[in-house]
Amino acid sequence: MAALCVSPESYKNWEKSGKHEFVKLCKSLAENNGLWKQGTKTIHRALSELSWLVIRDSLKPEQAVTAFADVSDHYRDTLSVLADVLAVIDVETQCSEKKSERDRFIALAAACVSLIPEPVLKERFDQELLETIGVIQSRLTFQQKYVKTKTRLYYKQQKFNLLREENEGYAKLVTELNQKITDRISHTHILETIKSLIGRFDLDPNRILDILLESFENHPECESFYVSLFKEYVSEPMTLCQVLGFKFTFYKGEETPLSLYRVAALLLKNNLLALDALYPHLAPTDESIIEYHKREMNAAKEKARRLNIMVLSDKEDKKEDENAKFDLDDNNQKLGLCEALLNIAAWVHAKAMMDRMPEFFTTTHKPVATALCALIHAMIDPLYRQNSGLSAALVRSKSCGKEKLTPSINRVRTFRELNDSVFPMFSYLGPYAACDPVLLIKFIRMGKSFFSKRHNGGILPEDDIAYFGFLNMLDDVIVPSLSFLPCNCCHSEELWGLLKLLPYELRYRLYGNWKNETYAYHAKMIRVRAECLEKAKYIMKRLSKENVKPSGRQLGKLSHSNPGVVFEYVLSQIQRYDNFIGPVVDSLKYLTSLSYDILIYCIIEAVANPDKDRMKHDDTNISLWLQSLANFAGSICKKYQVELAGLMQYVGNQLKASKSFDLLLLREVVQKMAGIEVSEEVTNDQLDAMSGGELLRQEGGYFAQVRNTKKSSTRLKETLLEHDLALSLCLLMPQQRDGVIFQEGVNRHLKLIGKLYDQCQDTFVQFGSFLSMQLSTEEFVKRLPAIDTLVSSYHVPPDAAFFLSRSRYSYAINSKYEELRKDKSKTSKQSSSQLKTQKYIEASEMVMAPVVDLVQPLYAPKVWEDLSASFYVTFWSLSMYDLEVPSTAYEKQKQQLSLAVTTVEENRDLPQSRKKREKERCNSLIDKLKDEEKKQGEHTQRVLARLKQAKDSWFISRSTKNDTVTQFLQLCIFPRCCFTANDALFCAKFIHILHNLKTPNFSTLICYDRIFCDITYTVTSCTENEAHRYGRFLCAALQTIMRWHSHKNIYEKECANYPGFVTVFRKGADSNNKADQLDFENYRHVCHKWHFRITKAMVSCLESGNYIQIRNALIVLTKIISHYPRIMQFGQALERRVDRLRQEEKDKRPDIYALAIGYSGQLKMRKPTWVPESEFHMKDKDGAKAQQSKSSTSNNSKSDTHQSSSKENIAKKSDVKKSDLETKHAAGKHTDGVLSKSSNKNKEGRDKEKKFSREAKEETRNKDSTGTEGQQSSSKRPKEKKARNEDKIYKDKSEDVPREKGQERESRKEKLDKSYVWEEKVPREKTPKEKNREDKVRKDDHQDDHWREEKHEKIKLKRSLSPERERVERADREYRERASSITSSGSFGSHHPSPEQSPRQHDERDTKRRKMDGIASKSPSYEKERDRERKEKKRDHSTERNGTENKKWKTEPSTSHSSSKINGDTDTHHHGHREGERTIKSSKKESKTGAVSPVKIKSRDKDREKSKKSEKDKEKTRDKIKKIKK
Repeated sequence: MAALCVSPESYKNWEKSGKHEFVKLCKSLAENNGLWKQGTKTIHRALSELSWLVIRDSLKPEQAVTAFADVSDHYRDTLSVLADVLAVIDVETQCSEKKSERDRFIALAAACVSLIPEPVLKERFDQELLETIGVIQSRLTFQQKYVKTKTRLYYKQQKFNLLREENEGYAKLVTELNQKITDRISHTHILETIKSLIGRFDLDPNRILDILLESFENHPECESFYVSLFKEYVSEPMTLCQVLGFKFTFYKGEETPLSLYRVAALLLKNNLLALDALYPHLAPTDESIIEYHKREMNAAKEKARRLNIMVLSDKEDKKEDENAKFDLDDNNQKLGLCEALLNIAAWVHAKAMMDRMPEFFTTTHKPVATALCALIHAMIDPLYRQNSGLSAALVRSKSCGKEKLTPSINRVRTFRELNDSVFPMFSYLGPYAACDPVLLIKFIRMGKSFFSKRHNGGILPEDDIAYFGFLNMLDDVIVPSLSFLPCNCCHSEELWGLLKLLPYELRYRLYGNWKNETYAYHAKMIRVRAECLEKAKYIMKRLSKENVKPSGRQLGKLSHSNPGVVFEYVLSQIQRYDNFIGPVVDSLKYLTSLSYDILIYCIIEAVANPDKDRMKHDDTNISLWLQSLANFAGSICKKYQVELAGLMQYVGNQLKASKSFDLLLLREVVQKMAGIEVSEEVTNDQLDAMSGGELLRQEGGYFAQVRNTKKSSTRLKETLLEHDLALSLCLLMPQQRDGVIFQEGVNRHLKLIGKLYDQCQDTFVQFGSFLSMQLSTEEFVKRLPAIDTLVSSYHVPPDAAFFLSRSRYSYAINSKYEELRKDKSKTSKQSSSQLKTQKYIEASEMVMAPVVDLVQPLYAPKVWEDLSASFYVTFWSLSMYDLEVPSTAYEKQKQQLSLAVTTVEENRDLPQSRKKREKERCNSLIDKLKDEEKKQGEHTQRVLARLKQAKDSWFISRSTKNDTVTQFLQLCIFPRCCFTANDALFCAKFIHILHNLKTPNFSTLICYDRIFCDITYTVTSCTENEAHRYGRFLCAALQTIMRWHSHKNIYEKECANYPGFVTVFRKGADSNNKADQLDFENYRHVCHKWHFRITKAMVSCLESGNYIQIRNALIVLTKIISHYPRIMQFGQALERRVDRLRQEEKDKRPDIYALAIGYSGQLKMRKPTWVPESEFHMKDKDGAKAQQSKSSTSNNSKSDTHQSSSKENIAKKSDVKKSDLETKHAAGKHTDGVLSKSSNKNKEGRDKEKKFSREAKEETRNKDSTGTEGQQSSSKRPKEKKARNEDKIYKDKSEDVPREKGQERESRKEKLDKSYVWEEKVPREKTPKEKNREDKVRKDDHQDDHWREEKHEKIKLKRSLSPERERVERADREYRERASSITSSGSFGSHHPSPEQSPRQHDERDTKRRKMDGIASKSPSYEKERDRERKEKKRDHSTERNGTENKKWKTEPSTSHSSSKINGDTDTHHHGHREGERTIKSSKKESKTGAVSPVKIKSRDKDREKSKKSEKDKEKTRDKIKKIKK
């Protein structure tokens, strides 16, 4: 047996030693015997044995393959031997009966496919085995190809002068051409040899040219030799072009060899060929390329469209996809030649070919783009080494692999050469430069170096032209190529390093072109955009608070390559769903810096979208999508480091264009980043905190904590200062605020104009507060112009100008004060508080004197005749911080911090280190608050001292007090009280200070009178937020006057001896005479008048029907509810009108309905605090005397007691009438002032009225009625009368004096300046019993009205529900008819109007009764006659009802109940029923004593007949209605 090459021990220990021994054996066999020698031990035998070990399952195929690979590493021909061995084993295993061995052989052969070259396998292996191991796809196809190739080689007829015909000549030619070309062999020698061969063997010159081309293909390194040979051999270039074109045509249906492309490219480069001549021979045609390009574009657009819609059928999509699979890039000879030209750096010819095809069609073919990138790499290498931004050690010295083949490359070394040579080539790549990210990074780094040097002045003038070249490359190539680089965040950050050196205008232009234009030019980018959008939709559908992190990561990866597409969809979702803002903001934390910048651009683009309406469909409110975008922008700007310059400049540009809608962006950004909120719903505690120092404002002045926004607010400040936007926005916002009515209010709803006005105002205040908090005063003062420049040059309103300049003046005064104090402390060591105060006053005078000079030219000289310019400047330069220390707010914050310290100590979960830090923080804040409070207290004392010293020069007595107060209100109070909520409190406080300082020539009384007397026009002219502030001002002013009204001692202490309450103005030393002061009772009358004026104005607004008036009135009423209404009569009038308004506006205007509901609820809560008018002020001076006379006569006898009760009832009635007269009299007074000149005619008229009322009282008291029925009826009549007449007291018709007459009176009043007398009617004070009775009547009236309104709608339904209602109604009508007769005879309490009576009938009945009452009060004889008739009617009626009515009450108790429901008020009817029972009882007693006359019996019968007729008529009409219904 022959010796084995692989022993059993070897393959058993194969991994340890067997494999090594086998490889070693093969090496020795190859060295000793060679690969092809025969013997017992040869390499063939070794390979065969190893293969059989695998087949017999002694080794695994992988082990054998590794051994074969190790052997082939030393000897490459081993693979050929292995192929022979496997071919032999293939035949053996086919004959074997063991199927397992065959399977293992096939596995071994398949494993060897990776080692043995494919041509060798196809040559040695059987076709069946090739198909089995996967080398060929189909045996039949391979066989057919083999037959075709064999036929073409051996049986195809060749043309003239075939190679086989002159094989010797062609053989010698091939031998000459294939010899090694050296320097000794020249092209001339070879050319002579070729000529001799042509002559000797009669060879075809064209065939020789073909052989030369093939030889050139095989030896491309001999370019110079063959090029010279072709130049000498080819006399006609067209011949060479035709021969080469024939070669390309031959490969039209097959894969063209790369060598042919290279030969053609070299010939074109050396101008041996003309591109125009060769181009027609290349396939495919230009028409087919253009058609294919259009088809690709349409297919991409169709795919993008299908992704946005739901397609139900799959068959059509599959067909379209199959059509789209056709690719022209396969065997495109034009693209292959273009690639070859680029590989040899023949850019001119390559560019010419690119221009012939559609734009970017060639670079979509990746080999072409790669070749162009390689060429650019080689060209920019020297310049990149100098400007890479990396150290020399990090710059790789990679030599271009094609330097030997392309030594003629023009390498660039300056930026100008880069712009002239490389940028045109780079632009042909377009977004497909993404195939070489390294090249993109090189350009980005060179760009960063260029822009940095240019910024520092290190670029030569001739190189500066590259600036525009870099911008073009960014726009066309670098930025769009990011779309084909998925999840490459490093590339994105590198690109941001370059883009951040550019201004935001250029960056946003690049983003806009990329997002809106570039995608539409490229089919591949359209597909990428569609796929990215689909993924974004998938992520956003599943985004929620619970999966923010994973969804955020997916969103971040997606945004690295296509941020514009992703953010556009994200913003569209946010505009639809505002509750999506929080999760989306949290999920965007994985973005790159470039993505954040593009996100801000997308926000601006979405906000500026002209196709979207910025208002809701009602054209009165800002759209929700704009509010959502603004909220989202603020959240993004706060949480992430984004570039804010573009956003802020956009808002500024919109303001320049007179568009204020986008101020919402600025408002949200400042609110989120700085924590400064603008809201009219601030609490009183927050307002108090806003009056304190900066620390108190931060801790308690806002809903959010300002300390959490330090970093974000600093970023915003730096952005504004860097781009000079702080002052621009400060000037543009007040200009837009005053111009919004004229520029944006042409066709807008007034509600929307008010909102835009408020938005400008609130954002301006918010922005100014932000600047005052963030900027140091020195920085702010440097940028802010003087006050006269602001007002005159920049047309900023004075209120806004002083708002901006206020901090400047306070800073200048404090600085000057510190200078003076230091200078004084050097001279004198002792410094008292008085001295400090004096220095402060001097500093303020020195600082404010130039300001006064600047302010004076701003107004007409006539203005300064009433008040001085120094007072005007003082008023506008101060704030609440200067006037009062909010001690309560300081204490509250200190208590909260102390509580926080206690909470931290009790929290056991916190570590000690954190507890310590938190306690230290809280304790330091407490200490700082104490120091701040102390500092503010000292400051306010100095300010008050300054005001006290300057008060004498404030009001110049050149005109009347009315003129002075008018100028003060017009120029100071009204503009500022509506500026901010804090300013509203400041105005009220400043008026109080003027009063407390006893300011000369200032009348507190006139000032408050002007404020409260007619607020209708002021309320009407306010916007919504201004109404809130104006309400706060009125509330603060009412708080002051109601405090003085509360007690006489307070009034005597704070008002009695003050010049502000002088009623007669005199000149000289006796100007403040005590007799001229307003006493307490008259002051209470004045307060009543002011309350009446407010009521009248509010009722006028509520009944106007105008939206603005109603809304503002409700807002103001809500703000002043703590102090108004206080009088029950006024409160009830307001309550009725608000309830009516609530019902009317329920389905019309929801916002007014909501305001009415809110105010109505608060009004009901404040009801217990209301007082009767008699308690609010003393109405009658004779009240005390009347009370004494009543008390003296009450102890005589029982009859006297009975008589006194009747007197009280009559007095109550007369008091009600008198209150009506007083109200009407007050309504007719002059509305514009408190003080009026004394008039004899008015006195005489008032004396006559008093005399007439006394006479009427005397007559009614002397005529006492003997029965209790008359007393009850007289007490009930004022109740009903009052309920009917109260609504008419405060209507606008009550003021009969028109506006023109009021203006004439005002002008008349301005001329009076000598003697003024305070006039006020003082009514008598009522007794406690009268007061209690009036309160009871008011409550009953209110209940009656309330129940009637609620149950009026239920009457008709309840009538139709029950079929038995006919009988009940009939009995009820009889009862009401009798009750009406009783009412006419004096029993007033039991009557209720039927629902069938119309309002007109009610009014006619009321007017008749009022006339009868008036006649009765004037004629005593008529009163006697009427009382006598009442008694007789009651007596007659009682006798009749003894038998019938009593039965009715017993048998039909439900009648009264149903009638009460019909009448609308259950309680009132029961009350009337009880009164009716009392009347019946009394009539029984009277019937015993007296008889009924026959005349009265006849009249009673007639009444019964009339009632029966009317009953029959009603039944007939009811039957007709039923028939009609049927």
